Amino acid sequence: MNRLFVAYKNAELSSNAFLSLIKKKYKVKKAGYSGTLDPFAKGVLIVAFGQFTKLFRFLKKSPKIYRATLWFGANSLSFDNKNIQSIAKIPMFDLNKLEKIKNELLGEITFTPPQFSAKRIQGKRAYEFAKKGETIALKECKMQIFSCEILHYTHPFLNLELCVSEGAYVRSYCELFAQKLGISATLSALERIKEGEFSYEFEKSLDVLKYLDLKENFLKDLNKLENGSKIDIKELRFQDEGNYYIKDKNFFCVINIKDNKVKYILNKVERC
Repeated sequence: MNRLFVAYKNAELSSNAFLSLIKKKYKVKKAGYSGTLDPFAKGVLIVAFGQFTKLFRFLKKSPKIYRATLWFGANSLSFDNKNIQSIAKIPMFDLNKLEKIKNELLGEITFTPPQFSAKRIQGKRAYEFAKKGETIALKECKMQIFSCEILHYTHPFLNLELCVSEGAYVRSYCELFAQKLGISATLSALERIKEGEFSYEFEKSLDVLKYLDLKENFLKDLNKLENGSKIDIKELRFQDEGNYYIKDKNFFCVINIKDNKVKYILNKVERC
């Protein structure tokens, strides 16, 4: 069964554990998700069944929108509501100062991922070392903060809505915000609202072709899709290099054009 939809993961559940529940619910064996959410976080998760699990890299998944609650004065090793070491009582901040910092953290910013992250180091996830108390060197990364809005401030909690690029770490954003204030802070809550054009609609099945970040191409002889026959570049309407999809009534394929040659990336994917 091929299917694409958006599910909503509750907090205190890993993304893998949540996917297991989805597979049981729909009685499917082949399923996958895109955009891992930390166990403490909640929100949208893109889920696919069957052949659609191979399409994640072609989906319109950026930018991402999160709602985050920063907890001023709390010190956590993982910059979330776990591993809290101490809680300091600090005076309330002027809202204008918070607005100024928010504006300073727009655009491309450089950050170091938290020790408790899924980054791979020496073949392992960084959090595997962190759980053992081992500190490892993580490379600096970049993320884009497209917009940020202060939703509410009730000291010591600041609620933000962030629009960010793929690969962004909201926990690291929290760390940078706290550094500018000269305090410790952590996330007490995190919710993902949207991933690109994907938002939660009660697990409604989606037309996958509407969500592909690919240009549609056109083939003179569509029978070749049914048979998986070799395609000559002259048979296509668009011949510039890049990835495309081609559809007929029952199937579609994803192709790549390079050096005037056409290669199937995915062939004969059944439409639903």
